[in-house]
Amino acid sequence: MTVIETPGSIAQAARLDSTPRLEACAQIRWYATYVCSRHEKQVLSQLQERKINCFLPVYRSVRRWKDRRKELELVLFPGYVFVHIDLKDRLRVLQLPSVVRFVSFNGQPAPLQDTEIEVLSKGLASGIRAEPHPYLKVGQRVHVRSGPLAGANGILVRRKDKFRVVLSIDLIMRSVAVEVDEADIEPC
Repeated sequence: MTVIETPGSIAQAARLDSTPRLEACAQIRWYATYVCSRHEKQVLSQLQERKINCFLPVYRSVRRWKDRRKELELVLFPGYVFVHIDLKDRLRVLQLPSVVRFVSFNGQPAPLQDTEIEVLSKGLASGIRAEPHPYLKVGQRVHVRSGPLAGANGILVRRKDKFRVVLSIDLIMRSVAVEVDEADIEPC
């Protein structure tokens, strides 16, 4: 801050410096962390040990080998773990061995839309069937008006006579496809 010395300018500068700055105000937001390949569950465990609010979306998939079938719990967004922190506490996350960096924009960790994470978390907790889906930029945008994903916006995809909505987290360019009833969606 440049101070021009006039009578009373020093007192005014002191008052301006004593007011809280926008970046100093505590604001807890969701951030995406990029982690080492196949270390997502390990990072989740370490974050929980440090009592850091975090979210790792997973889904169940049946894998077949020649001699057997097995149901596995796989990570929905490989390479990413979401944390709900105040930005000033980011060092506590970055100190973990498998955390590479925060997803950033212009050198600053970019906050996610709270509704994107909260709707996904609520939907997965209610038992919706989800699976990874290629990220789509074009397609018909829809709004889910009722059901466990109420309030979510996504892209409508029709597959095998069932309606699927692709929900996207734009910051990390990842998507997830979920099945919905036709009556639960409306065009945006």
